[in-house]
Amino acid sequence: MVKRTSLEGNGCPVARSLDAIGDWWSLLIIRDAFVGRRRFGEFQRSLGLAKNILTIRLRALVDRGILTTEPASDGSAYREYVLTPKGRGLFPILVALRQWSEEFDQRPEEIATILVDRETGRPVQKLALCAQDGRLLGPADTTLRPRTG
Repeated sequence: MVKRTSLEGNGCPVARSLDAIGDWWSLLIIRDAFVGRRRFGEFQRSLGLAKNILTIRLRALVDRGILTTEPASDGSAYREYVLTPKGRGLFPILVALRQWSEEFDQRPEEIATILVDRETGRPVQKLALCAQDGRLLGPADTTLRPRTG
């Protein structure tokens, strides 16, 4: 496997986040963890990823604190992969990616699922960036400034 350049020390939080997440396979593993997959075999069947690559990705997600391993919930000798608070913090990112695809995909009719509120069964609202006073913000409404203090 090609060694990638680390972005961990980069000053940009987007680059640092991408360094922590890893790659698109890792995001798909995290997606699967959100829908309840916990075992190596479940991830492997869902993704069709070669076992050696899946092993590397799962190990990296554990090393980065996104997943942890726990004894199997059924008492067997297996280990299960569970999202940590850091991993659960990726939920809005996955929702944003999903909603972006739903809006701009060339074949939206092929998207197999919709994200709904478990309590009401209704689709979730589109994520929006709001100012502290509640105004909706777009790219032209924001800027970057040096961190002080």
